[in-house]
Amino acid sequence: MSPRGVTIPEVRQQLFDAAERVLLREGPSGLTGRAITREAGVATGLLHNHFGDLDGFLAALLIDRARAAARRLDDLPTRAGAATVADNLMAGVEALSAGNLLALAGLALARPSLVPRLGEAFGEGAVELDASERTFTAYLEAEQRLGRVPPGADAASLALALVGATHQFLLTRGPQAPELRERMRRVIRALIGP
Repeated sequence: MSPRGVTIPEVRQQLFDAAERVLLREGPSGLTGRAITREAGVATGLLHNHFGDLDGFLAALLIDRARAAARRLDDLPTRAGAATVADNLMAGVEALSAGNLLALAGLALARPSLVPRLGEAFGEGAVELDASERTFTAYLEAEQRLGRVPPGADAASLALALVGATHQFLLTRGPQAPELRERMRRVIRALIGP
């Protein structure tokens, strides 16, 4: 345990990482302030000192992880013209499916008290729900300009279909499903061709 009054560097990430471990091990019902701080190896009151209450902490955790997922996709549009379109899209799918974002998103279902807090964050623009869709669209439009995606293709609709298919697969089979890569490659081929 950390001694009282001692500053802990990177305490937010330490608590966020601990909460993810507790969530994956014990499910949403196991996410208590005490369980999280015990897992993080910090004083019990630290979570409340930094976030006010558990719902404030969990909302901050979800927002942090959603931003991280969007950042993992940031470089996708810069890949236009390199490798193959299918390989680049697959790299984007893998970035989108990395981490535990879907397990964390299930918290909103298990803890309805989080919904208003997340709604405030979305309303203030702290998190953009369509960020990954816009990134895939930008990438596909860049490939269209290079002639590697047909000019008549609706890049925004293709991006929505790809992100939706990824989320559906992750929700129904999970991010560790061994068939993720092959199934999503088939989806990409169906959407854009070989």
